[in-house]
Amino acid sequence: MTVIVLTNCPAGLRGFLTRWLLEISAGVFVGNPSARIRDALWEEVQQYAGQGRALLAHTTNNEQGFTFRTHDHAWHPTDHEGITLIHRPDPNAPAPGPAPQSGPPSGWSRAAKRRRFGRG
Repeated sequence: MTVIVLTNCPAGLRGFLTRWLLEISAGVFVGNPSARIRDALWEEVQQYAGQGRALLAHTTNNEQGFTFRTHDHAWHPTDHEGITLIHRPDPNAPAPGPAPQSGPPSGWSRAAKRRRFGRG
Protein backbone atom coordinates (compact mmCIF):
# COMPACT_ATOMS: atom_id res chain seq x y z
CA MET A 1 0.00 0.00 0.00
CA THR A 2 1.27 3.47 -0.87
CA VAL A 3 -0.10 6.77 0.44
CA ILE A 4 0.96 10.21 -0.85
CA VAL A 5 -0.30 13.37 0.85
CA LEU A 6 0.10 16.72 -0.93
CA THR A 7 -0.38 20.13 0.64
CA ASN A 8 -0.43 23.36 -1.39
CA CYS A 9 0.81 21.66 -4.58
CA PRO A 10 -0.11 22.47 -8.20
CA ALA A 11 -3.29 20.91 -9.59
CA GLY A 12 -1.28 19.41 -12.47
CA LEU A 13 0.69 17.29 -10.02
CA ARG A 14 -2.53 16.00 -8.50
CA GLY A 15 -3.77 15.11 -11.98
CA PHE A 16 -0.50 13.35 -12.74
CA LEU A 17 -0.78 11.17 -9.64
CA THR A 18 -4.35 10.08 -10.50
CA ARG A 19 -2.89 8.00 -13.36
CA TRP A 20 -1.55 5.46 -10.85
CA LEU A 21 -3.23 6.26 -7.54
CA LEU A 22 -6.77 6.92 -6.33
CA GLU A 23 -7.46 10.35 -4.78
CA ILE A 24 -9.66 9.55 -1.78
CA SER A 25 -9.68 13.10 -0.40
CA ALA A 26 -8.23 16.43 -1.55
CA GLY A 27 -4.49 15.82 -1.83
CA VAL A 28 -4.57 12.27 -0.39
CA PHE A 29 -3.65 9.50 -2.85
CA VAL A 30 -3.63 5.74 -2.16
CA GLY A 31 -2.75 2.74 -4.28
CA ASN A 32 -0.53 -0.28 -4.68
CA PRO A 33 2.01 0.46 -7.43
CA SER A 34 5.26 -1.46 -7.80
CA ALA A 35 8.37 -0.18 -6.02
CA ARG A 36 9.79 1.12 -9.30
CA ILE A 37 6.62 3.10 -10.10
CA ARG A 38 6.38 4.36 -6.49
CA ASP A 39 9.95 5.70 -6.61
CA ALA A 40 9.33 7.30 -10.02
CA LEU A 41 6.16 8.97 -8.70
CA TRP A 42 8.04 10.29 -5.66
CA GLU A 43 10.74 11.79 -7.91
CA GLU A 44 8.02 13.58 -9.91
CA VAL A 45 6.36 14.81 -6.71
CA GLN A 46 9.64 16.24 -5.43
CA GLN A 47 10.36 17.91 -8.76
CA TYR A 48 6.94 19.49 -9.32
CA ALA A 49 5.71 20.21 -5.78
CA GLY A 50 6.79 23.86 -6.04
CA GLN A 51 6.09 25.67 -2.75
CA GLY A 52 4.00 22.73 -1.51
CA ARG A 53 4.76 19.91 0.88
CA ALA A 54 4.51 16.18 0.30
CA LEU A 55 4.58 13.00 2.36
CA LEU A 56 4.99 9.43 1.09
CA ALA A 57 4.20 6.41 3.27
CA HIS A 58 4.46 2.84 2.01
CA THR A 59 4.63 -0.70 3.32
CA THR A 60 8.00 -2.36 3.64
CA ASN A 61 9.64 -5.32 5.35
CA ASN A 62 10.86 -3.82 8.64
CA GLU A 63 9.88 -3.76 12.32
CA GLN A 64 7.14 -1.18 11.79
CA GLY A 65 5.83 -2.64 8.54
CA PHE A 66 5.99 0.73 6.78
CA THR A 67 8.30 3.65 6.10
CA PHE A 68 7.80 7.23 5.00
CA ARG A 69 9.54 10.12 3.30
CA THR A 70 8.89 13.85 3.48
CA HIS A 71 9.45 16.79 1.15
CA ASP A 72 9.67 20.38 2.51
CA HIS A 73 8.10 19.47 5.87
CA ALA A 74 9.13 20.96 9.19
CA TRP A 75 8.69 17.47 10.65
CA HIS A 76 11.48 15.05 9.67
CA PRO A 77 11.81 11.26 9.93
CA THR A 78 14.45 10.25 12.47
CA ASP A 79 15.85 6.78 13.09
CA HIS A 80 15.70 5.82 16.77
CA GLU A 81 17.22 2.40 17.46
CA GLY A 82 15.87 0.95 14.21
CA ILE A 83 12.42 2.54 14.41
CA THR A 84 11.58 5.58 12.33
CA LEU A 85 9.94 8.37 14.33
CA ILE A 86 8.82 11.87 13.39
CA HIS A 87 10.91 14.69 14.85
CA ARG A 88 8.78 17.77 15.42
CA PRO A 89 10.69 20.99 16.08
CA ASP A 90 9.94 22.73 19.37
CA PRO A 91 8.06 25.98 18.65
CA ASN A 92 9.44 27.51 21.87
CA ALA A 93 13.06 26.71 21.06
CA PRO A 94 15.27 29.65 20.12
CA ALA A 95 15.89 30.05 16.41
CA PRO A 96 19.16 28.56 15.18
CA GLY A 97 21.92 31.05 14.54
CA PRO A 98 23.84 33.59 16.58
CA ALA A 99 22.63 34.34 20.09
CA PRO A 100 20.63 37.56 20.45
CA GLN A 101 22.50 40.61 21.70
CA SER A 102 22.00 41.17 25.40
CA GLY A 103 21.18 44.76 26.10
CA PRO A 104 19.21 46.73 28.64
CA PRO A 105 15.90 45.17 29.65
CA SER A 106 12.90 46.30 27.67
CA GLY A 107 10.25 48.47 29.28
CA TRP A 108 10.18 51.82 31.00
CA SER A 109 13.08 53.04 33.12
CA ARG A 110 12.34 54.63 36.50
CA ALA A 111 13.28 58.08 35.17
CA ALA A 112 10.99 57.66 32.16
CA LYS A 113 8.11 56.61 34.40
CA ARG A 114 8.61 59.72 36.55
CA ARG A 115 8.62 61.98 33.50
CA ARG A 116 5.66 60.26 31.90
CA PHE A 117 3.42 60.00 34.94
CA GLY A 118 4.60 63.17 36.72
CA ARG A 119 5.77 61.61 39.95
CA GLY A 120 8.68 63.05 41.74
